[in-house]
Amino acid sequence: MGLPELKIRNFTLKVPVFQGGMGLGISWDKLAGNVSLNGALGIISSVGTGFYENRAHINKELNGKPYGSENFYSTKGLDAVIKNARKICKDAPLGCNIMHASNEYERIVKDACNVGFNAIISGAGLPTNLPEFTKDFPDVALIPIVSSAKALKIICKRWTQRYDRLPDAVVLEGPLSGGHQGFTYEQCIDPNYQLEKLIPEVRAELNEWGDNIPLIAAGGIWNKNDILNAISLGANGVQMGTRFIGTYECDAALEFKQVLLDAKKEDIELLKSPVGYPARGIRTNLQKMIEEGTAPKISCIANCVAPCERGRGAKKVGYCIAERLYDAYSGKKESGLFFTGANGYRLNKLISVKELIEKLVNGEDE
Repeated sequence: MGLPELKIRNFTLKVPVFQGGMGLGISWDKLAGNVSLNGALGIISSVGTGFYENRAHINKELNGKPYGSENFYSTKGLDAVIKNARKICKDAPLGCNIMHASNEYERIVKDACNVGFNAIISGAGLPTNLPEFTKDFPDVALIPIVSSAKALKIICKRWTQRYDRLPDAVVLEGPLSGGHQGFTYEQCIDPNYQLEKLIPEVRAELNEWGDNIPLIAAGGIWNKNDILNAISLGANGVQMGTRFIGTYECDAALEFKQVLLDAKKEDIELLKSPVGYPARGIRTNLQKMIEEGTAPKISCIANCVAPCERGRGAKKVGYCIAERLYDAYSGKKESGLFFTGANGYRLNKLISVKELIEKLVNGEDE
């Protein structure tokens, strides 16, 4: 038995799987294009598009890096990413992941609509104003990311009152996901905040607003059994990030992938982040340098996200997230910040996107 199709607004996925939007540059054209080509939803990260294709799309740089939020996020860069993805997947649906915490949120959302994305997936804060920026593009599916039924209720209430709009689907991200968490450190290990507990609660809240709004479960999903379990609890599909890093087509450098392939379970930790929330990643040389006071100097060149307050958050935790994520994407093991979900240690070899999706559909797994 395969997996059910998933209909979202004006498109249908043959495989009910979202590939998580991983930034900086981990999911750009090659990964997202191939995921969509193979029937799931490829999602392009809008983070750091000023770095795309050797910074050819930016107007100003400093020390060889995009200067300011208006260059760190590049309109031309995002356009180039989706055009190259379309060369792979043609007219198959493509999503764009946009952080609500971004200093350029409105511009990124409008650009994503203009360049032809089929869906916007938005978290890192509550995207209560997302419909305001997409009103001229009614065909674009709006998909907020939440971590609780309470957060979902706030979004649905605000969207219906202000915009007469409901989400076209909702991603529920549990505390085993990679990168930033919508939970405190204590909640991340509390049984009451685990994905299996949250799915029924969020499904019940979602049913209060509509009969057919798909729920996408994320965080710790690894194989077909996990997908079927999430569906049995009330989800309609899943989102997976870390497993897609373990593909040839993932846009990150080979050295990035090797860090995950070499990681052991005990290497994966909740790390402090400049934005004030815990972030799951691999403990590497960067954390050692931070503790020893030898980490790279912090100079807020990108001004990427509002919660960091132009580098104040970075100085509190000892590193600039934009620069360290770029180092990771580039394969610089000594100074990179390597995000992964809690199951990242289970990656043991690289495979193609096509093979991975076939494994998820057919249940052929290690």
